Order: sequence, then structure tokens, then C-alpha cells
Amino acid sequence: MLTAMASDHGGFRLKADLVTFVRELGYEVEDLGCFDENTVDYPDFGQAVAQKVSSGEVERGILICGTGIGMSIVANKFPGVRAALVSHVYAARMAREHNNANILVMGGRIVGLGLAQEIVKAWLEAEFQGGRHLKRLEKIEAVERRNFRV
Repeated sequence: MLTAMASDHGGFRLKADLVTFVRELGYEVEDLGCFDENTVDYPDFGQAVAQKVSSGEVERGILICGTGIGMSIVANKFPGVRAALVSHVYAARMAREHNNANILVMGGRIVGLGLAQEIVKAWLEAEFQGGRHLKRLEKIEAVERRNFRV
């Protein structure tokens, strides 16, 4: 599975470490930047990943900014994107199992590397459970179709 990852300057260090970690788990990673700690605008990097997920070019994405809030907001502006801001392992697993989240978002100034690795691993390994959750996801998709006109 191809996973796209990006960050702003506030998430750069965590993203750089997680790119290596995700590759070590056996996943293919496309690193879309940023590539240093120079100040950048998070919407530029958030939309790069969200566009790839929205278009189906990649199955999943991971975004990191200082708090994760900005990246969550921009990613969820794209049709078909279900970006979840997560700061603990249980939420990461539930984001996949119950909400079929296709973008994981974290705060580089909030979540440390060890916890971030556990979160990412749980999220990548979890699978959407369907069942009663599918009905709810279909309702979200209906809202999306009305609001995005897709």
C-alpha cells in the first residue's frame, strides 16, 4: 500500500522519523515535504496529500503540523477524505475501524515519537469493520455529495 506523508515545519522532525518507521513496517511512502524546519504554510502540504487520497492515487495519507488542527481542516476540504486528528492509540484504531479514516493527522508538538509510532502502526494495521459503521459512513458520504456536489 502506498502512503503519502507531509508536514509543515512544526511537524517536520516527527514526519522525517515516521517516514523511516513506516518504510520499516513494509509500506511504500511518498514523502511530499516539507524537507526542513524553515517556515512553510501547512495548507500547501496538507492539500498535496489530501489531493492524492481524494483522487485515489494513494490509499492513505499521514499529515503532521504543530497541533494537527490546521492539517485536519485543510484535508477534510477534499471529497472522499476522512482525516482524523489523533493523539492516542485507541483513537487511531477506531478512526480506521469505525470511521474508515484515510488520512491520519497528528500534532508534532503534541505527540512524541514513541507514541506516534504506536499510533501509526495501530492505524495502518486496523481495518474498517463495516457493519453498523457502514450505514453511518454512507450518511457522511451523502452529506459530502450534497456539500461538494460530487
